[in-house]
Amino acid sequence: MLVALGAVLAVLGAGPAQAAGYRYWSFWEGSGSGWTYATQGPSLVRPDDGAVEGFRFSVSEDSQDSAKPRRAPGFAEICADTPAKDGTKRIALVIDPGTASDAPAGETPPAPRTACARVSPDASAAEALAAVAKPLRYSSDAMLCAITGYPASGCGEQVSGDGHATPAASAPASPAATGSGGSGGGPSAGVLVGIGAVLLLGIAAVVQARRRRG
Repeated sequence: MLVALGAVLAVLGAGPAQAAGYRYWSFWEGSGSGWTYATQGPSLVRPDDGAVEGFRFSVSEDSQDSAKPRRAPGFAEICADTPAKDGTKRIALVIDPGTASDAPAGETPPAPRTACARVSPDASAAEALAAVAKPLRYSSDAMLCAITGYPASGCGEQVSGDGHATPAASAPASPAATGSGGSGGGPSAGVLVGIGAVLLLGIAAVVQARRRRG
């Protein structure tokens, strides 16, 4: 019983230390109150004229942990030099490549920047981004991997607590990654399943010990 209980405590105690994040571009929608993590991917969102869309590169476990763009959304300021034009719409974009601690090994993040995309009325946020931030790089499953060529390599790889990437991993299901909605909470599910399995083993050991005593 003590062995089983010790195993349970070891798993519970090791959870936070073993927590891993994913290095990827997250997608945000701006408003007067700040940034909101998008519930749809940029290829599905078709913002109205005057909208502000944000992209932030960082290492995060899921949507709740993801870092927001570090500049406040301000359409009037970003698009001040881009006049309105009939038959088009203007979308303000905030592109934040993140910090040096989030960058892949050997790469330095470029400075955050803003841009005003003037696109067709039915254009998506992804099309607005492509109009001002080429080259973009996507994976074979349509995951956004790089904006204006950053990062030069990698795409949604898992990063351990010590900052090392795990090539075999893939990013959580996030709007920026897949073009669809989702909370991106996948990484924690495996930990919960593992804890549940250990708990069941501990309970079984206790029941068996009591039967032997009886």
